[in-house]
Amino acid sequence: MKKLQKQVDKWVSQYKHSYFSPLEILARLVEEVGELARELSHRFGPKKKKPTELTKEIGDEISDIIFTLICLANSLNIDLDKEFQKMMVKYSKRDKDRFERS
Repeated sequence: MKKLQKQVDKWVSQYKHSYFSPLEILARLVEEVGELARELSHRFGPKKKKPTELTKEIGDEISDIIFTLICLANSLNIDLDKEFQKMMVKYSKRDKDRFERS
């Protein structure tokens, strides 16, 4: 993730205004998650799109979320590699017997 964080930082750094505030980034994240939810709902739920609505790519929506999360992490100087590893240890311990294994 360090490579992704550097790539996003390089892109953001080319502009006069750097990262938005954490709350502004959170608002953008909620918007992006809503777009993913809407697309998933249309594809897999009972409410289908109107004929005039464009189909969005689910991968594009997920990528928008990842980009926004990286912006949030970068704005707060969070090392996502380190935090992701801590999270995996947590889940490995906490949920080791929680689900049926294949």
